[in-house]
Amino acid sequence: MARRQPIRLAAEDADDLSVISAALQDAVAQLGDFSADRRARRFTAVFNRFRWEDGKGAQGWRTRSALDVSGVLKVQSKRLKQDSPEAIVSLLSLSFQPGEAPGGEILFAFSGGGELRLEVECIDALLVDVSEPWPAKSRPKHETGK
Repeated sequence: MARRQPIRLAAEDADDLSVISAALQDAVAQLGDFSADRRARRFTAVFNRFRWEDGKGAQGWRTRSALDVSGVLKVQSKRLKQDSPEAIVSLLSLSFQPGEAPGGEILFAFSGGGELRLEVECIDALLVDVSEPWPAKSRPKHETGK
């Protein structure tokens, strides 16, 4: 296996956040790997990220990636099993809904309709690969509209 470069992406605006969203599309995590620190105003999530940047290989690769969001004022969830830390979620996208500038909400949309909302002072996020990649069991598939 050729050595694959880990990613390190920072987001300070909605366009930057869309790049992180693309990198995290189809990432999976256990809810127990999400952590909110009210005192530090920080939210952290660790995902098994599909490495889309590796190209169109038959199976692909996954890696552990940590997402850290600073300046978090409030965390809300909908349709997520908060009392089940082993519950698995699959991330569809991240988006930003502007509020009082430069703040707003970062919305995590999960398959099955689950949502996580972070009210933030501003966009301040960092995504970093934290493990060596391993072969994925399968490549995520998406239905295409006809």
